[in-house]
Amino acid sequence: MCIAMSRQQRVAAIHDISCFGRCSLTVALPIISSAGIECSVIPTAVLSTHTGGFTGFTYRDLTDDIAPIVDHWKTLDLKFDGIYTGFLGSFEQIDIVSDTFDRLRDENTLIVVDPVMADNGVLYPIFPENFPQGMRKICSKADVVIPNITEACLLLGEEYREGPYTKDYIESLLRRLSDLGPEKVILTGVHFDNEELGAAAYDAGTGSIDYAFRDRIPGYYHGTGDVFGSAAVTALISGKSLAEANRIAVNFTVGSLLRTKEAGTDIRFGVDFESGISELLKELGIGR
Repeated sequence: MCIAMSRQQRVAAIHDISCFGRCSLTVALPIISSAGIECSVIPTAVLSTHTGGFTGFTYRDLTDDIAPIVDHWKTLDLKFDGIYTGFLGSFEQIDIVSDTFDRLRDENTLIVVDPVMADNGVLYPIFPENFPQGMRKICSKADVVIPNITEACLLLGEEYREGPYTKDYIESLLRRLSDLGPEKVILTGVHFDNEELGAAAYDAGTGSIDYAFRDRIPGYYHGTGDVFGSAAVTALISGKSLAEANRIAVNFTVGSLLRTKEAGTDIRFGVDFESGISELLKELGIGR
């Protein structure tokens, strides 16, 4: 008896590698792969640790390596169901990654951009002041963007506001971010009070806006944006709706935070997402 096998899905993840401190590719690769999705990688930089809270870290810019990787991939006629970008190591990489979208995508490729560049109202010091303008170029080519509120304000060229927020404000951000080009937007760091924190998802095609919230966990934990984005990408490529992907990503990220807080782990080390993989797969409908 011949059993028909479905084609394995494939995502290209374009992020840095922080060798210690769970974020970027060391988060994206295991989370996406756990769902049976092949995860190919284009590293934008290699660091000994991420830059949040560590000093003395090493940094190697891989700008010159990106185009040759894509050149080689093109000779292999590879097809990608998704392209997922995060931290870019230099301003020059914006144009290179924008070109990479054009070269690797086809009509079935989902482009997801996490415009990693800022948090807590401040642009990361590694980036020049014009970096958000360049990041707009990449976001304009995306199908889905996943900024936090600081990044949303920078993309829109407006001043950052402290929360709690109003629904009118959040929904205005969502619609105006979509006006930059992406049909779908997931905005993280949304809160209407000081008790709950979550994310909002907007689909311009349907006009729907959906929220997902969990109880706020005090403290600032590094790498949670990458955990959230990777879970959302995994859900979307697995066929979940935008609202479902948002809810799944919120639940997975909060679970990772809770385990890390209970263990008393140094917050610089990233969050324990690994122990929650089985729960993520259950939410995706592929776990036991």
